[in-house]
Amino acid sequence: MLETAVPCSAVLEMKGPVQQCLRPRCPVQRCLRRRHRPLGHARRWRNLPVYRPLVDLSTMEERHVILTYRLDRATIQELCAQLEPDLMSPIRQPTRIPPLVQVLSVLHFFASGSFQTTVAISSGMSQPMFSKVLSRVLSALLKHMRSYIIFPELGDLPTVKGDFYALGHIPNIISAIDGTYVALVPPSRSEQVYRSRKSYHSMNVQMVCLADQYISHVNAKFPGSVHDAYILRNSSIPYVMGQLQRQRVWLLVDSGYPNLSWLLTPVRNPRTRAEERYNEAHGRTRRVIERTFGLLKARFRCLHMTGGSLMYSPKKVCQIIVACCMLHNLALRRQVPFLQEDGPDGGVVEPVESEEEEGEEDDMENRNTVIQQYFQ
Repeated sequence: MLETAVPCSAVLEMKGPVQQCLRPRCPVQRCLRRRHRPLGHARRWRNLPVYRPLVDLSTMEERHVILTYRLDRATIQELCAQLEPDLMSPIRQPTRIPPLVQVLSVLHFFASGSFQTTVAISSGMSQPMFSKVLSRVLSALLKHMRSYIIFPELGDLPTVKGDFYALGHIPNIISAIDGTYVALVPPSRSEQVYRSRKSYHSMNVQMVCLADQYISHVNAKFPGSVHDAYILRNSSIPYVMGQLQRQRVWLLVDSGYPNLSWLLTPVRNPRTRAEERYNEAHGRTRRVIERTFGLLKARFRCLHMTGGSLMYSPKKVCQIIVACCMLHNLALRRQVPFLQEDGPDGGVVEPVESEEEEGEEDDMENRNTVIQQYFQ
């Protein structure tokens, strides 16, 4: 039998004996009466199934959309349009899953706190595929983090201070800050590092919020055993407040934080009526950060203990926390109502009260000045 060597492009045009492809490391040697398929191209996608969506957002009631995904229909479509360029980017094995379905499946996972397998089945995909979709949507979301989580700028300070003053009549407050725990399954090599003072493994997440429960800063990279004051010192907040030092503005914190020149803590053992009035006003104002934690974890059950521990690496847990904070701000910006299934609580979000730790008494001059000027 005659054998000749010709390039792949010429093989398809020849007839007759068996030919051998000259392409480097190409093992193809077949009769030219059968069409030559270059390896690694046509055969790779030959048996790839076509995805058929199981969810049609246009046919769902608006209330059911908010209950399932925590965002309304218009906001989801806007979010999908923003993330579509990243979700449509080529990868090694194309999912053929529309960007809208990818966003909906991840929103469902955040809202329900269920297992990946359960969310994947309801979305019409396999669990490994949903894992890839989750990573892609998280990466696409975090690219826009600075557009969703914004600390108040200099021009916004008068409005922000007015909103906080309406809560407890303490002047020059621009934010409230505190930490909360998000449970996770810890790495086996550093299990004790992630054990919090509440005796479960978690990440200690520092958040700063405004009077309307808008999250203006989030730091989710420290394990549960780290103290709140340490997280504050190793965040960008001291630098930001240093830039605003001339404005004489403060952050409200609990007694677990030190008394710095830009922090206002409560009086531990009030001795005068003025200190008692100050503590009452301080508690009414700082309670906004507890309500923010309660609303965030009720809206996205994956962050709440009732949703179970997040079974991901600490890095991915940090990404999930930041993504939920972004979506929380988006819901507030678009005025999406928070809805819950009918139950014994009647849809009321209970605040998550934090346990305060004793901090250091450093500089109390600013606090004493506030008490003497506004609470005598």
